[in-house]
Amino acid sequence: MGISKKQGDAVSRNGGRDMGRDAGLLGKPEHVAVERGIAEFRSGRPVVITWSGVAVLALPVDGMTDTRLAAFRRLCAPVEPHLVITERRAQALGLPGTDAIGLVVSGDNAAAIVALAADARVERGLEVVEAGPVADAAIELAKLAQRMPALLVADANKVEPCDPPLVSVAADAITRFRRTAIESLAVAAEADVPINGGVSARFVIFRDAIGGSSVAVIVGSPDLREPVPLRLHSACLTGDVFGSRRCDCGDQLRLALRRLEEQGGGVILYLEQEGRGLGLANKMRAYQLQDAGLDTIDANSALGFDDDERDYGVAVRMLQILGVKRVKLLTNNPAKLDGLTQAGIEVSGRIPLHGPVNADNRRYLTAKATRAGHKLDHLLAALAEPADAAEAPVASERAP
Repeated sequence: MGISKKQGDAVSRNGGRDMGRDAGLLGKPEHVAVERGIAEFRSGRPVVITWSGVAVLALPVDGMTDTRLAAFRRLCAPVEPHLVITERRAQALGLPGTDAIGLVVSGDNAAAIVALAADARVERGLEVVEAGPVADAAIELAKLAQRMPALLVADANKVEPCDPPLVSVAADAITRFRRTAIESLAVAAEADVPINGGVSARFVIFRDAIGGSSVAVIVGSPDLREPVPLRLHSACLTGDVFGSRRCDCGDQLRLALRRLEEQGGGVILYLEQEGRGLGLANKMRAYQLQDAGLDTIDANSALGFDDDERDYGVAVRMLQILGVKRVKLLTNNPAKLDGLTQAGIEVSGRIPLHGPVNADNRRYLTAKATRAGHKLDHLLAALAEPADAAEAPVASERAP
């Protein structure tokens, strides 16, 4: 439906004046640009990333087809794009360095390029080129969009105008965006939700600037004057909902509910951090690499990610909004204690959550204990036993 002449005149007048007074409605332009860039990456479209006079066209290889690759090459012509990967992925490929690098992909099809970004082993010669000045920002934007941190990039200065126009994002706005998204967090809705077993709970839904929805589950009636029993739980569709045996996430969630009930109440922050912050699709890719022989830490690195991509700033902001300042943390992961403490949340103690060991999760738990520093010492004996002997549940420690 078209707009009236009156509406059109209003749009024209607004377009010619300073829009700063409308920042409350439209947001800061640099932040809006990042949000639009995230949406473009999620839709598989390229984005122009700028920095100090440099303009680079970037396209995630995640989900790329031969048709889309051919179209991107035409857009970049006469320049041939190269593949940018993180230093973690470079190291997995046996390449030296401590920064993102570029790889020549001239003539490669989409499958060959994706293999360079994600396969456990690559049996081909690799020609390294400079990644470019906006490589880190492009990788960060891909992570924000929960795409693999691997992108095709090319000089954007010779790109012909497009219809619709390409979204342009400043590199420094991308690097600041995570903090902005955390600060935008607000309560969207809440309601009482009775849980099986007679547990009373109130679900408080939080929403951020890009539509993410984390949840605070307030179990019982915790006394905010005392340290509040708290579980920071990263969402795990496979374990929490379907009972996957590959991890202990669902077991820890159910144990946490019981512990909070025993403590007279507490809080579970259910965070949108699937796969230690990789996102569900990348978590499945990591599982494929684990099936090929890698452990959970090396699988993340092979995809170009850090060991743990989670940011607990979201949890801190949720606690601040809820009025929680002191907590007793239900976790086996010391990094969670450190993250909260450094952000100003007083952690007065730790309550362990030890779930069962089985033939499918014992390698995962071993990696968490020996490589990620999780406090699972009491499980090491069980993990050392034959797989069939480790099937029996390991008793959880009682809360102190």
